[in-house]
Amino acid sequence: MIKKIFTSALFQTTSTLLISDKTILLVDPNWLPQEIKTIQAITNQYLAGRQLYILFTHSDYDHIIGANAFPEAIVIASKTFTENPDKKKILEQIHFFDESNYIVRDYPISYPLVEVVVDKDGQQLTIGDMTLVFYLAPGHNADGIFTIVEEAKTWIAGDYLSDIEFPYIYHSSADYLDTLQKVDTILDLHTIDQLIPGHGNPTSSTQEIQKRKLENHRYILELKSAARTVNEFDLAGLWKRYHFRRGMEAFHQKNVELIAREVGTKAV
Repeated sequence: MIKKIFTSALFQTTSTLLISDKTILLVDPNWLPQEIKTIQAITNQYLAGRQLYILFTHSDYDHIIGANAFPEAIVIASKTFTENPDKKKILEQIHFFDESNYIVRDYPISYPLVEVVVDKDGQQLTIGDMTLVFYLAPGHNADGIFTIVEEAKTWIAGDYLSDIEFPYIYHSSADYLDTLQKVDTILDLHTIDQLIPGHGNPTSSTQEIQKRKLENHRYILELKSAARTVNEFDLAGLWKRYHFRRGMEAFHQKNVELIAREVGTKAV
């Protein structure tokens, strides 16, 4: 099986391309027009005789921005993805990004129409000669999924388990912690040779996967503790671990505010 991982210049956002004898699986094509054209060109090299599928790990606008560049694809996403009440808001984020940066695309912008729906943990799907196993992964947002590509021994993690980002919690810290608990289940049930996060660097190390899980878990618990006790969160330690402070401070502050609402305190 051929595997190619593309990393955008923006936020180190990944797109993954898996090519077998009968099937092409493309994950979250993004960001910039030239980056998407590169993915298109490579995909088209292998398209003859193969069915193209696009998998969306979740509905954040940066992950669906390239959807309509591949109109021939069959789309896979979660049931919650299809029911997202904020579709117009997500499309507005794409339009705002493009207009703010004078970007012109050669395909229309619309919310993806899902043809294959994922709605439970352990759901299995055979696409040609690929076997996919899914796990629901809410927390970052409401509609995330983990995907295991069995033949490639590859775990597509979406916006979890990054080496360059702490958890960005848009939906629920409790759900995020529950999703992290699925890491051990997945490692027990599947042979994983590579984990690919939505942002940052893939890893082939089980120890590294566990390290990322524990760091994410600790970050959320320390945020909750600081919110409940009105203690000061260890910002100095956070910025020693994560190196894009100017870009990340706003996301951390939003986490503080979300968790303060969850525990019923006032964000500091």
